[in-house]
Amino acid sequence: MSRLSRLPLKGRESVFTGGPEQYIGDAYASCPPSLEECVAAMEDCCEEAYEAQLLLRNGTKDLPRMTKVLENEKVFLLVTESTVRRYQSALIDEIEPNVSALISKAEQGLSTLEKKESSLQSKIENAQSRARAPTVTTAVQKSDARRLNLMVKQRERLEQQVRAMEEEILELERKA
Repeated sequence: MSRLSRLPLKGRESVFTGGPEQYIGDAYASCPPSLEECVAAMEDCCEEAYEAQLLLRNGTKDLPRMTKVLENEKVFLLVTESTVRRYQSALIDEIEPNVSALISKAEQGLSTLEKKESSLQSKIENAQSRARAPTVTTAVQKSDARRLNLMVKQRERLEQQVRAMEEEILELERKA
């Protein structure tokens, strides 16, 4: 902060005290105190101007980028309804064969999964009926039990896949 901003000045009062005691043309005269005050005041003004310039530059250096960002350009394209319908029918003609092919693939996959599910279900029932008979557990029965557990887990995964495929079919039917 400069000295000038700290001085309590009113109207056109002078910053410098004292009058012209010395003659300016005197070669042997020392620098009067008012001149020193004038130089100091000029330095303070220069500092103030420099700080104001820095403040202004920091506040406006982003202006070109901000004006480009804030530019608002709107473009309207008007199309007739017949053109929209023509493009819509072309799009339907292009997509419909792919959708029907995907639906048939999904149905085939679903039927395959249903067959696997029924075979696994019958295996589970057979294994459960064998497990009901009270016999001594052997190594073969333990391996069968492990296989049964694996098959149960596989069946659950297949059921999840079936549900997912059913949802996919329903979604494709909604889109079509």
